[in-house]
Amino acid sequence: MASIAHAAERKTLEVVLDAALKSLNGKDRDKNMLKLVNLVAKYNGSTWRPEAYENLRGVFENPNSKYHEYANYILDNTDPKLLKMALLNLGFEAGFCGFKEVAKNSEKYGVSIPWVILMDPTSACNLHCTGCWAAEYGHTKALTYEQLDSVITQGEALGIHAWVMTGGEPTTRKADIFKLAEKHNTSAFMLFTNGTLIDDQFAEDMLRVGNVVPSISVEGFADANDGRRGNGCFDKVMHAFDVLKAHKCLYGTSICYTSANYKTVTSDEFIKMLIGKGVTFSWYFHYMPVGNAASPDLLLNPEQREYMYHRIREIRGYDTGLPFFCIDFQNDGEFVHGCIAGGKYYCHINPNGDVEPCVFIHYSQANIKDKSLIECLQQPLFKAYQAGQPFNDNLLQPCPMLENPEKLRGIIEETHAPSTDMESPETVEHLTGKCDAYAKAWAPTAKKLWDAGHIRVD
Repeated sequence: MASIAHAAERKTLEVVLDAALKSLNGKDRDKNMLKLVNLVAKYNGSTWRPEAYENLRGVFENPNSKYHEYANYILDNTDPKLLKMALLNLGFEAGFCGFKEVAKNSEKYGVSIPWVILMDPTSACNLHCTGCWAAEYGHTKALTYEQLDSVITQGEALGIHAWVMTGGEPTTRKADIFKLAEKHNTSAFMLFTNGTLIDDQFAEDMLRVGNVVPSISVEGFADANDGRRGNGCFDKVMHAFDVLKAHKCLYGTSICYTSANYKTVTSDEFIKMLIGKGVTFSWYFHYMPVGNAASPDLLLNPEQREYMYHRIREIRGYDTGLPFFCIDFQNDGEFVHGCIAGGKYYCHINPNGDVEPCVFIHYSQANIKDKSLIECLQQPLFKAYQAGQPFNDNLLQPCPMLENPEKLRGIIEETHAPSTDMESPETVEHLTGKCDAYAKAWAPTAKKLWDAGHIRVD
């Protein structure tokens, strides 16, 4: 009965959203957008803080705000089906219903159930990029369609409706991914992709299923990007953007920032280029020295990281920056109460089936090939992670590897979780040893920023 009622509620909301999105093409767009915000508030309720809804209302009450321009661009240049599916799957299913179901099951099973799971369909990739965590896995592993389908089915039963496909290069498995997205049409799928295999058919498949959104990796302009990814890669990414824009798709970027490119990838010139290519959001990831061959030289020094801390906030500020939204996976730890890995809000399944705390932490005690998803989430490694979170009272030092390397060493020593690196297993001492100096150097700056005023998350 519960599933029937849920399906009926979703169908009712779908009809309402169809009417709402259709009305947004009229002259009263701002007025109708306020109605849509109120509709979201009705369904989402206390899942978001009240000020989140007030900020959304403010966007459409001030036609001169940058986010008013941003919202209008998305509405004018995105296929309505994709907008509707994002609201239904990310908003209603994952953000509202799923959030509640995950919380209920976390209590039932005595371990945190993640809100989102990252999975690698394959370790195969047509590139070999410096600093890519997936490059350490080798190129011979893959999860079958049946294994991926099983994990998603089990996850949806637990309330998980947000899935990220990484790799390797996930689009080498694009037929299976679109098949999964079509079958699991109440879930949202994001792909972290190098973009080089995106073509017209890919965009048409996005429009057909409605619930796949790519985040394309780009590390700067042509010289910097191709220096890390290979000659001609930048032009292929620009072509992918053009294809997606022509088909009115929804897409963003995934950017790894290092000591070499951090200013370029956050410059007005670079972001204006992305906006011109139809990109509406970006994930920024701090370089992590994962793997035996990884170099600490690309780690940022404290001054460089502090620059990123302020610059990302400037870019997405209501009264500063450009009409563009971005998230800094490391420096935004204060908004999600520190580290979110280890099943707290997310975890990672590598192409061998090992369930890891994080895409950057290659240790595991459970594999989906011989355990159920809930059994994998109940592994001692995840319980130890959750017992230690947050790993630092200063949420600008969230990670148990990068800013608190002694914490990861303690967790692995306690649980004896083995390395899952399929090419060159890395000891926790070697991994965290590359972070000790970084953590010590960053701590005073983190304290200064934290003490100067921050968003407190109680």
